[in-house]
Amino acid sequence: MFDQVNGLPVHILVLHAAVIFVPLLALGAVVYALATPWRPKLAWAVALLAVIAPISTFVAKESGEKLYDSRISTFSPKGKEILAQHMDFGTNTFWFSLGLGVLALIMVALTFRVGRKLPVVLNLAFIVLSVALAAGSGYYIYRTGDSGATAVWGTY
Repeated sequence: MFDQVNGLPVHILVLHAAVIFVPLLALGAVVYALATPWRPKLAWAVALLAVIAPISTFVAKESGEKLYDSRISTFSPKGKEILAQHMDFGTNTFWFSLGLGVLALIMVALTFRVGRKLPVVLNLAFIVLSVALAAGSGYYIYRTGDSGATAVWGTY
């Protein structure tokens, strides 16, 4: 399932979904947490991104592992080191995007009704957690992509 589609590695086909959806989720969740008047307009988009972004990172991670397993014998020791780091970054990207997705879904569920106000402490907690998880997601999606590009296009 995560190996190939029509002879092409699935990883190459799906990794760009994670590159697009994780930053969109990060931005959407932070705006949703900070801009309470915009919540009714953003709720569906944030909820959809909260589901799609973690799924896309999971599929990219699993398909990357399949690609690695099928090609491990062709890698140099330095290539294996770069790819091991890339896979670690990908795993962290998945966990951060999953955490942010769950938090975003909770925020949307608690504030979906128009005019529904949260206690100040809970709202502040959502803001802090959203910013922290969005920063972690952004950092790891960047590091994952950079290390993957180095593995493919760099010299090792």
